[in-house]
Amino acid sequence: MTPSSELSTYQGWLQGLRAGTPFVLVVTPFGMVFGVVATEAGLNVLETMAFSVVVIAGAAQLAAIQLMTENAPVLVVLATGLAVNLRMAMYSAALAPHLGAAPVWQRALVAYLMVDQAYATAHTRFEETPEMPLSAKVGYYFGAVTLVIPFWYLATLVGALVGNQIPAGLPIEFAVPATFIAIIAPMLRTLAHVAAALVSVVVTLALAFVPYNLGLLVAAILAMMTGAQLERMAARRRAGL
Repeated sequence: MTPSSELSTYQGWLQGLRAGTPFVLVVTPFGMVFGVVATEAGLNVLETMAFSVVVIAGAAQLAAIQLMTENAPVLVVLATGLAVNLRMAMYSAALAPHLGAAPVWQRALVAYLMVDQAYATAHTRFEETPEMPLSAKVGYYFGAVTLVIPFWYLATLVGALVGNQIPAGLPIEFAVPATFIAIIAPMLRTLAHVAAALVSVVVTLALAFVPYNLGLLVAAILAMMTGAQLERMAARRRAGL
């Protein structure tokens, strides 16, 4: 077995491909859910596909579509989508120490292909094997999204084209919570992580009555503040302050 410090780009890509392949099982029904919801909300197939190809963010897309069907103000739709996707900025910051030295075009492509599944897989791998060469890390990330992204596109198309023919009793909606549970649960490693997740859940449920899902914005902000504060406190304790 090749040591991590000697992995080639291709070997890194193969490892990423193997790690990311299981996520196809949840990405496919997730994409179908979005395709169905988007067309039911009045978007045509081209608009639905453009949404998925340009944004590639299932949770933000579903939130935006729901608000659009409720005739929410454009600013509210944009703000909600931004709040849901703020995690991508944190993902980028977490991956920067590992991929920050890559060429600009590679970093730009990683940014475009930044999805929860690939981040969770890649970040865990990079933290466990920091000695992995930069080229292998880049290859690993691209391997992790090699199947996830095409299946997301394809599932969206299927949902948009045959959504009204999917049996009403088929519980494809399970893919949305299942995806995030599978991603988040293994990453709750510190008190700050657990506290941020708990705050986001409690506040979101407590403010469910607020129109246009604005409670989600509040929950996201409070969760990040909670996590950041606990991380600072932990850092001070480690420093003996």
